[in-house]
Amino acid sequence: MRRRDVITLLGSAVVAWAQAAGAQQDANLPAIGWLSSTANDEDAKAILDQFRRALNEVGYIAGRNVRIEERWGEDQSERLPALAADLVRRRMSVIVTNGSNAAALAAKAASATIPVVFNIGFDPVKLGLVESFVRPGGNVTGVSNMAVELGSKRLELLHELRPNVKVFGVLVNPNNLNKDTVSAEAEVAARALGLQAIVLAAGSEGEFNRVFAEFAHSGVGAVDIGPDPYFNSRPNQLASQATSHGLPAVYTLRKFLAAGGLMSYGPAFGESIREAAFQVAKILKGAKPAELPVLQPTRFELVINLKAAKVIDLQIPESLLVRADEVIE
Repeated sequence: MRRRDVITLLGSAVVAWAQAAGAQQDANLPAIGWLSSTANDEDAKAILDQFRRALNEVGYIAGRNVRIEERWGEDQSERLPALAADLVRRRMSVIVTNGSNAAALAAKAASATIPVVFNIGFDPVKLGLVESFVRPGGNVTGVSNMAVELGSKRLELLHELRPNVKVFGVLVNPNNLNKDTVSAEAEVAARALGLQAIVLAAGSEGEFNRVFAEFAHSGVGAVDIGPDPYFNSRPNQLASQATSHGLPAVYTLRKFLAAGGLMSYGPAFGESIREAAFQVAKILKGAKPAELPVLQPTRFELVINLKAAKVIDLQIPESLLVRADEVIE
């Protein structure tokens, strides 16, 4: 064998040994399972990046003293139980769920011992995830945005936006576990304001045009796009439908405004997943989920898009503009 071939073989062996050693080292690190109900798109990556940065703040750096294994449901909730079970088989130190209630429920069902930290928009007690906010009581804790419960606030904003309108629309996803709660709370909030709420359901892009046309035909003056992971993954389609039908709409996430939406109201971006990362760090240091209170966001943002208002020839009341955390001009 020629000397050059020997050197090449030795070099390849060194590289292979280094890769194997690195893989073994990674395998020995504490493992965080990331279970998301959404597709792994730019928005989802931004949330995961926010989670990584928050972990870095408290001394946990992926690849150095912790590793993260990602599982993505691709907006198909039926995939989540198998993905959660796979993370359990791989003996994660903790599983973090993001994107939907279904992901949190799947993780809890998959293991009664591996800690689970959720980031959801619903009441975890009503879902059966925890016994109480203060003392969760099992292997599950996390952060609740309570986005569903903010529905009454979003309706108040729409009423202030269009005070002479008496009929408002609420869009829900029939495939969402929260749909009945969203519908019921919207109707209660509307009655409290002396208004009528028309709740319609759309579970696919093909149904968006039909539903918005029905809103417009029913005399709806503005629409609340209810909290839903599927809706959150389709801001362009929903904002476009609202604009084409001349309907002002309020959303839970600011990213809808980048797609041409009018107004958003919800927790400040990144705050909830940041808090979830801090919960994970505490668990890795020995804290028990049963004793870590479920957290809630403390900062909420109202953002208004004046460009979108001009497109549908809508004048935004000064009372809303002065309260807005950000006005897009």
